[in-house]
Amino acid sequence: MAVIEGRRSTASGRGDSGRDVLLDLVRSGAIALVVLQHWLMPVVSWDGAEVRAGNALAAPGAWVWTWIGQVMPLVFFAAGAAGALSLRRRPVPQAWVAARVQRLVLPVFALLAVWVPLPALLIAAGLPAQPVDFAAGVVPQLLWFLVVQLVLVALTPLMVAAHARLGHAVLVPLVVGAAAVDALRFAGVPVVGFVNAVLVWVAVHQLGIAYAEGRFAGLTGVRAAGVGAAGLAATAALVLAGPYPASMIGMPGAPVSNMSPPTLCLVTLAVFQLGALLALRPLLVRAAAAPRVAGALALLAPRTMTVFLWHMSALVAVLGVSTLALGRSTPEPWSTGWLLGAPLWVAALLAVLCGLVRLAGRLETRSARHPAPGPALWTGTALCATGLLGLAARGFDAGVVEPLAWSAAVVLGYLLVTARFTARTGGWRASRRPARA
Repeated sequence: MAVIEGRRSTASGRGDSGRDVLLDLVRSGAIALVVLQHWLMPVVSWDGAEVRAGNALAAPGAWVWTWIGQVMPLVFFAAGAAGALSLRRRPVPQAWVAARVQRLVLPVFALLAVWVPLPALLIAAGLPAQPVDFAAGVVPQLLWFLVVQLVLVALTPLMVAAHARLGHAVLVPLVVGAAAVDALRFAGVPVVGFVNAVLVWVAVHQLGIAYAEGRFAGLTGVRAAGVGAAGLAATAALVLAGPYPASMIGMPGAPVSNMSPPTLCLVTLAVFQLGALLALRPLLVRAAAAPRVAGALALLAPRTMTVFLWHMSALVAVLGVSTLALGRSTPEPWSTGWLLGAPLWVAALLAVLCGLVRLAGRLETRSARHPAPGPALWTGTALCATGLLGLAARGFDAGVVEPLAWSAAVVLGYLLVTARFTARTGGWRASRRPARA
């Protein structure tokens, strides 16, 4: 997540620094929309013994919104484009990978320091175990995003080189492979579906690399809208043919999800969203130049990872007060009471989140350390991804020992990535010399 430095945008969409303003707008805007949806989706009640939770988007017809509101394809598209652009400025790909891994992982440390001991402390303080376990299971689920990002970062130099040689042909085995995985999954081999956590997101990420390499320079106006319409039609065809569900997010109790694990629908949805994005590019670039929008981007962009990591903590904190302490349940979704209360609800969450970001945000802006040699870099990256995946899957509610073990894997991985080999001593030591990320 890159820093926007209050620059002006030009008609071409490039800021004074030469950065692509559209990518900055997409990354910050998409994360903001993710946060807003996560805050408005929960439908929570408390009967004095158990917290029950539903999803406001499970209402009839609400699935239509998910075709727009499911913005993770745009997030990974923008990550691919930004990664390819920044990789050009780093002569050594290994140094680029190390800097990116450090930027992704370091902000997680504050979350781990709070949430590994917090569930046990809350229960010891007298809070009921079920709602505490519920919160401790929900908060780390979003770490799946960082696992995917780490995989994509590690693959970026390879995928940029592949695009330089093969162009759009790189997408063919990824898309065909994703379709084959879905076929096996729906034929009764569900576990194979998780292969698409790589194939689907690498395919979307590859679209971003193609954008950075100028492959979509001529895709504007009506042509871009046509590509978007084709992606929309393909998504609709998959849903109508089945067994792909209509919702582009996972729904409680649904037998099939397009998101966990991801399906081919998210690739076609990415084409729809990308076409619409490029068709609206002139309008979006002009909007980004407006003083208020530029100011909001400048405020959010350096803190997007911290905002993403802590927005669920803000949610469970406010829910804990409103539900357990005040005994209030979520109004019926989309009712008058729900709609009228939404602005106040978001304002309360935003106030808590601002406080959390103020406390934890400094880690995101720290300079990257000197990169480690290849074996340590790849081993450290793998350890970070493994630890984060374990936390996302198991949560902070599995006692203290297990979350602590997963967290230790993340810390050890980070130390390996930031280590520097000293030839004179033949040993490892942590580098104190910052490297430009």
